[in-house]
Amino acid sequence: MRILVQKFGGSSVADLECMKKVRAKVLAAHQEGYKVVVVLSARYGQTNNLLERAYQWSDEPDPAELDVLLTTGEQESVALFTMLLRDAGVKARSFLGFQIPIITDGSHGNARIDSISADKLRSAFETYDVLVIAGFQGMTADMRLTTLGRGGSDTSAVAVAAALGDGTICDIYTDVNGVYTTDPRMCKDAHKIDRISYDEMLELASMGAKVLQIRSVEFAEKYNVPVRVRSTFTDDPGTLVTKEDHMMESVLVSGIAFDKDQARVTLCDVQDRPGSAASIFSPLGKAGIVVDMIIQTASRNGVTDIAFTVSRKDLGRALDVLQKAGPECSHIENASNMAKVSVVGVGMRNHSGAASRVFDALYKAGVNLIMISTSEVKISCLVAESDLEMAVNVLHKEFEL
Repeated sequence: MRILVQKFGGSSVADLECMKKVRAKVLAAHQEGYKVVVVLSARYGQTNNLLERAYQWSDEPDPAELDVLLTTGEQESVALFTMLLRDAGVKARSFLGFQIPIITDGSHGNARIDSISADKLRSAFETYDVLVIAGFQGMTADMRLTTLGRGGSDTSAVAVAAALGDGTICDIYTDVNGVYTTDPRMCKDAHKIDRISYDEMLELASMGAKVLQIRSVEFAEKYNVPVRVRSTFTDDPGTLVTKEDHMMESVLVSGIAFDKDQARVTLCDVQDRPGSAASIFSPLGKAGIVVDMIIQTASRNGVTDIAFTVSRKDLGRALDVLQKAGPECSHIENASNMAKVSVVGVGMRNHSGAASRVFDALYKAGVNLIMISTSEVKISCLVAESDLEMAVNVLHKEFEL
């Protein structure tokens, strides 16, 4: 039995006409001999509407009850779409997360998948040709509904493909033709990448690329699920996200990612002694604030400066946490007009000179580097937001993407 998982996002199922385009994709796959699992998001705007309604009813909605509310968005999508399929003569039925079941932990609003049983899905294929699954949702072991966080339908789809096994391919349909070397709206020379490794896609996603949710890429890599990023509205073959090969390693840089949602916090004249960093970052961690880039300057007369970045939406909360924690420093500075640009490529593991080319190209363009962080396959630079577009275009040209 050949099984194909197809995931469609909110813009792909926004209305009846969009759903008819999705149905055409599903029918085409079925005609090619596949049994099809269709994973759907809520219709475009529905999740935001439900959130808005929740906050009209409650100043602080209970997280568990909020999940009960939000799962209705996907429930609407799968019911409507299954009706369309059945009207076209397709043997189809819908599944909600708890009916499979998709078992998660109890982190309401951002739950992680613990297990998926594929037995019920395989059994259902004895009667049905297409199974329509609600993305973004699951349930705890004690049968409370949960949601997987923004973009969670991507993770649902890849996890279902992993559970089904046997080389099941997962197609993630979006409103773009695939993964690009950078955002075409930022750089007119950007072009689609045909193949990209899991590690590169993971870095691009974590550095700001919005094509795939980070956790879906982690799942795909862990269980070796081939993922194709495609457009609902064209027949373009898209981008294959797969395991690394020698051809990928020969390319130094695959793409340029960026993230405008950056703010910098600097603690000046921190006492340079054991425990100082812990007194800063432990309270932030307990408050659930994600810290990205961190720099500590060289010690001078027993003190040092420590700077780090957070999401702009977390800046105010981070400053409040630090004020209450009272780390030993002279004062705290902050700036919200920051952006991060990242050069990503598995080829950097085996080739030298990437960093020098990044720094030299940005220097010649007059772009000031405020902070720098690196990994095996990426170099990230914090720059002023006003310099971001120039930095993206300069680096895209430097590495001949």
